[in-house]
Amino acid sequence: MVNEDSSDELVLVLTTEVSTNIADSLAKELLRQKLAACVNLREIRSYFMWEGELEEVKEAQLLIKTTNNQLQNLLEMITDLHSYETPELIHWHVSASDAYMEWVKEVTLPAYESN
Repeated sequence: MVNEDSSDELVLVLTTEVSTNIADSLAKELLRQKLAACVNLREIRSYFMWEGELEEVKEAQLLIKTTNNQLQNLLEMITDLHSYETPELIHWHVSASDAYMEWVKEVTLPAYESN
C-alpha cells in the first residue's frame, strides 16, 4: 500500500555543506526541531561554477526526509543556518510505504499536535 495524502506526502530535500562537522550540526538541529524524520549524510566531491570560476571541493551531502507539511519550515531553517551564501536546496515529492510514512509523520509532528 502507498500513501497518497499529498498534505502529508514524503518529501526528500537535498543540500550540501562545507564539512561533515557543520552538516552533522545542521542535521541534528533539523531533527531536534522535528522538521526532519531522518537525515543521511555522506562525503562527496563537487564540481561547479561559482563567480565565473570552476570550483572543486569536498563537501558533505545531506538527504533529508520530511513531510510536505513541514517542508517550508525546514527550508527556512536550512537557509537560516546554512554556511553557504547560496545553499543547494533541491526537493521532490516521493511515494512511501504506509508504515514508513506514518513513522515520518509521527516523528515530524510538532509537540502541540501530538497530544
